[in-house]
Amino acid sequence: MTVISARRFLAPALVLAAFGASGCTQLRTHQGYVIDADLVNSVQPGVDTRKSVLSVLGTPTFAAGFQQQGDWYYISRDARNFAYNNPHVKSQTTLRISFDAKGTVTGIDRTGKEQIASISPMKKTTPTLGRKTSFFQQLFGNIGTVGAIGGGGSSQPSNTGRDKP
Repeated sequence: MTVISARRFLAPALVLAAFGASGCTQLRTHQGYVIDADLVNSVQPGVDTRKSVLSVLGTPTFAAGFQQQGDWYYISRDARNFAYNNPHVKSQTTLRISFDAKGTVTGIDRTGKEQIASISPMKKTTPTLGRKTSFFQQLFGNIGTVGAIGGGGSSQPSNTGRDKP
C-alpha cells in the first residue's frame, strides 16, 4: 500500500471517528428563568409591590391562582444528557415570592431540586374501566353497524322533502 492510498483512507476514517465521538458529548440545557442574584436580592419584603417586582424580575414563570393574593414563581433548571437519552436535572432553583392582599411582598423563598417530584408511570399504559378490546377489534369493530337497527344508523328511510305524505 502506498502513502497516497493510505492518506485517502485515513482522512475519511478520522472524520468518521470525530463524528462518532461527537455523539458521546454531554449536552447542557437550561430551561426557565435566568436568575440574577443581585436583582433577586434587591426585592425586599414589606417594601416592594407586584408592580416593582414585575419591573425588576420580569414576568414570573407561573402564578398561583388558588389564593386571593397569589404567589409568583420563578423557576430555573439546568440539565445534562448524552445524545438521545432523557435529561437529568443537575440543579434547579425555584424562587417563590409571596404577596399580601394589598400586593406587597411578604416573603421570598428559595428551594432546590429536592422539590422535584418523581413520577413512575405503570407499564406506559393508562388503566381504564370498561371493555377490554384489542387493536383489531377497535379497528374493525364498527364494520356492519352503520345503518343497522340499533347500531346508530336510521332504520327508516329519510324524508328529504321530495315525497309529500
